[in-house]
Amino acid sequence: MRSPLHGAVGERMALKDYYADFEKYFWHCGDLGFWKLERQQTFQEPGYDSWEAFWRGDWDESLRLLEAGRADMAEYHRKVEQNGFVARRARVVEEPLSDYMQWELHALRIRDQCGGPIHVTDADRVAQYEQDGPLPEISTLGDQVMYQALYDERGILVAARKFVDRELVLRCRELIVNVYNAGEPLAHWFDGHVAPLPPPQRQARR
Repeated sequence: MRSPLHGAVGERMALKDYYADFEKYFWHCGDLGFWKLERQQTFQEPGYDSWEAFWRGDWDESLRLLEAGRADMAEYHRKVEQNGFVARRARVVEEPLSDYMQWELHALRIRDQCGGPIHVTDADRVAQYEQDGPLPEISTLGDQVMYQALYDERGILVAARKFVDRELVLRCRELIVNVYNAGEPLAHWFDGHVAPLPPPQRQARR
């Protein structure tokens, strides 16, 4: 099966412009809601305190900081609900989990518990969509707009592409919904696949 983007190019946006544009559309997703597909297994998130602690090898502190952000996350999803939509994510995983994925799944668990539903889908279940390469990192906002997150070789977000073709947005939304439905709710999956793991064996970085 071909890439869901089907060769569409979109408008490349610098991060500052992307964040402002995203904010403009996000709170008006409507009944179709917000859907995000996450495929890559390793990222870097400089500036995010919990990730910084994880990166330097302080696992306990990284988890403490995630918990410290729980109230803000809950408030964020209450606002989403008040605006009449749901923000869902489909997270593709490969096992054994990368150190980053182990950390991210702890972060996603809090998001899920705070009202942002997440399903975890094994990479084997998306192989049918990846004949042209790995699925893109995309999110759809209602039927108005879609963004593709662009990363450098280190896994740091550097830019985004914006797509406004309604047919393309709806087609990609359908794909994300299919990946989501093929997966398992994170709460149950986490208990069996993440909770039993020891902390990542990362050397402390200063």
